[in-house]
Amino acid sequence: MTTPHTIAVLGLGRMGRAIATRLTAQSRDVVGWTRSRLTSGAFKTIGDPHEAVAGADLVLLALFDGPACQQVLDDVRDSLRPDTMVLNTSTIAPAEATNLARQFGPSYVHAPVLGSVPAATAGTLQILAAADQDALDRARPVLESLGTVRRVDDASTAAALKLIANNSLAGAVLALRDSLRQADSLGVPRTSVLDVLELGQLGGLVARKRPFLDGKPPVGTADFTIGALAKDMALLADASNTPLRSAAGLADTPAAPESDIAMAATVPAVSDAVLDPLRAYIRGHATGEPTHFRDAFLPTAHIEGIRGGAFVSWPLDEYCALFHGQPAPDEPTRSRRIDTVDVHGAIATATMTLQHGADTFTDIFLLIRADGSWRIANKAYHRHS
Repeated sequence: MTTPHTIAVLGLGRMGRAIATRLTAQSRDVVGWTRSRLTSGAFKTIGDPHEAVAGADLVLLALFDGPACQQVLDDVRDSLRPDTMVLNTSTIAPAEATNLARQFGPSYVHAPVLGSVPAATAGTLQILAAADQDALDRARPVLESLGTVRRVDDASTAAALKLIANNSLAGAVLALRDSLRQADSLGVPRTSVLDVLELGQLGGLVARKRPFLDGKPPVGTADFTIGALAKDMALLADASNTPLRSAAGLADTPAAPESDIAMAATVPAVSDAVLDPLRAYIRGHATGEPTHFRDAFLPTAHIEGIRGGAFVSWPLDEYCALFHGQPAPDEPTRSRRIDTVDVHGAIATATMTLQHGADTFTDIFLLIRADGSWRIANKAYHRHS
């Protein structure tokens, strides 16, 4: 087994810099290149990518996405030596990974990593490596300088597993966001909430990201950005062709793409303004007073669903006529819960669960902001008995 001697790291963003610095600290001969022409005192940098790869036994990619990988490799391909290995740590789509593996054949190792800058710096990354056995044997000493290597069947699977792992991270960030929103609504001090959350299943995430969560100005730079994680979730949703709430949740985060992922957990809940028509709707059911429904809905709204086994579609006047200004006799036992509200500019969707005696209703609302206020444009429902 021959260990690669000179390593060219292409892409010197957060992870690229950390990887190049780690390999240099492990006595590897490293040169770095980036399109931004960033320089580093920790390792040698070269302004010409062709010069960077011409003398390299191994070219390591740490780029933002698949198109960047393809563009850079297309540019330097003629400068690669016949025996040069290409080791790609970038997070890209499964189809993109398959395509690159096909283009470069046995010399290509697809090796996305689990972990961010601190893990790269410490050499504790988890590496999902897909390659021919000979190529993996050649690359293994370099990979083991960065962390623990887990062999994966093929490049597509390695890319897919990385996206799935990042989805679990996105889910954890959004779960933390929901916990902080509930705590804010209850008036619980942020410090107390974070202290307790550090004791639970999200404890590791909370402890690592606490400088971004306590309401003070963020300290330092991001280890993993919202923009990068949102990109990964978009790739996963596109590859799986399956709805993915984390993709929408991150894409709609009103924080700068270069912000740390923890900032997605600090986004406040939707404003009371968008909740006002939903609360008016709840009051209508609680009191039986139809004026609350007129406050909640646009005059043009329709309420649609299945009633008595048949499809019904009521205009607002007909729907209001079902209520007679008195609460139901069993009102004290009834409950309503707003489950989700997703705002997209001047429109929003919401879901609600209503427990009315033996019946459970699932209501889905389309809301719109018109003339400065939110109203329900339409409602559809399903009745479970």
